[in-house]
Amino acid sequence: MNIIIDGSGYTSFMGQKIPYTFGKNGISEHKTEGDKTTPTGFHRPVALFYRAGRIIPPKTFLPTFPIYRNDGWCDDGADFMYNQFVKHPYRASGEHLWRDDELYDLILVTDYNYPHAVPKAGSAIFIHVMSHAGKPTQGCVAFKINHLKRIITALRQGDGFMVI
Repeated sequence: MNIIIDGSGYTSFMGQKIPYTFGKNGISEHKTEGDKTTPTGFHRPVALFYRAGRIIPPKTFLPTFPIYRNDGWCDDGADFMYNQFVKHPYRASGEHLWRDDELYDLILVTDYNYPHAVPKAGSAIFIHVMSHAGKPTQGCVAFKINHLKRIITALRQGDGFMVI
């Protein structure tokens, strides 16, 4: 199963049209760190993170990890841990995975620029929960939580997200 992300804001999943959001500045073939675009290509999920204490993760074949208060993801293109999981406080810039809102209650980490990251080519390209207002992301793809749970449960080895 491949989910098509084409910039329209809707994709077909199991016979249903479901909404998604993507990068504030659109979809790009030339992703750079901080440009607020979603990179083109086929992005496979490689792990699932979930907000411990707030949500029970859906069943999946993916390695699954709870998110704790000091968990983060390095977004400093000059750091050797760029586009990798880190613990805060961290000496370089890193996104916090524990958030007050629900956006990171479920995170599919994708293989975009991971695990061997090209510096400044984009980090933390996740599939995560859509904001209630349907706001664009900083470069990720986001789905309503009920749709994201269904997607995660349906994923099989080799499945992914085709961003065109």
